[in-house]
Amino acid sequence: MRAGLAQRARIVLAAADGVANEQIASRVGVSKGTVLTWRGRYDLHGLAGLDDAPRSGRPRQVDHRRIVATTLAPPPAKLGVTHWSSRLLGRHLGIGNKTVATAWKEYGIQPWRSETFKFSTDPELVAKVTDVVGLYLDPPENAIVLCVDEKSQIQALDRTAPMLPMQPGLPERRTHDYRRHGTTTLFAALEIATGQVTAACKPRHRHQEFLAFLKQVAKAYPDQQLHLVMDNYAAHKRIEIRDWLAANPRVHVHFTPTSGSWLNLVEVWFGIIERQAIHRGTFGSVAELNAKIRAFITGWNDRKHPFAWTKTADDILKKANRQTTSNTGH
Repeated sequence: MRAGLAQRARIVLAAADGVANEQIASRVGVSKGTVLTWRGRYDLHGLAGLDDAPRSGRPRQVDHRRIVATTLAPPPAKLGVTHWSSRLLGRHLGIGNKTVATAWKEYGIQPWRSETFKFSTDPELVAKVTDVVGLYLDPPENAIVLCVDEKSQIQALDRTAPMLPMQPGLPERRTHDYRRHGTTTLFAALEIATGQVTAACKPRHRHQEFLAFLKQVAKAYPDQQLHLVMDNYAAHKRIEIRDWLAANPRVHVHFTPTSGSWLNLVEVWFGIIERQAIHRGTFGSVAELNAKIRAFITGWNDRKHPFAWTKTADDILKKANRQTTSNTGH
């Protein structure tokens, strides 16, 4: 209920209880004239009298539906733009840009925003989503579930001038330009039940490096059954990898759907290390970058926490159906 309606309701309820007009005005915080106005409106029209009366003035001359319809269509090719701005559309329709903005607000239109999407074309989408999500929500007893992937091409960037540290009233500042000193690849296995991370930094991310990392993970968990969630990267399916898995039957692989690597929880952890240790770092060499990554992982494993999955497979698959896409021709 709007604040104004609530205030008017308190006035008429107090009047029904026999409270004097002066007391009602003091209690509600309005003038005595306001109390008399709403009591009179209620006496004449009942509850309908408490609504706002039609405002005076010239009625709306511009049809907001026309503004919205034009907004949803692509701008003319001669304008050379991909979407409307309020000023450009106002000029096109011969109205003020504030009128355009009001219509956009009324209909929830935001032409300046754009988001990405990706539909999986994997024919085994349902089976893979059900398998991976089931592993998260109901892991096998006495087994370890690990999310495995690599974060490749991490650049060792060094700024052209020293960073200026944060001060009261000033954020940390750095130059916009930088020097590149090479790249590294971070291989990581996230244990979802605890948040423990097993990792390795390697110069490349071929199947040879991936196989060496799998052996490292198996050595870190020597006695348990291991269930590995990984994506469909070609190096993960090489014959050498398949042969090693066949020779180690306690290691079970669960592939995410094609274009569905977001289903791998280690991607969440990659986002954490990117924000907290890499993005704002300065590194004079790949060795410095690797040392920073290892230091972060050591600290992370001291303060680790479980990664809890909450969506069911049905929740995800409901949103996996293709939605209507634009067909604007540009």
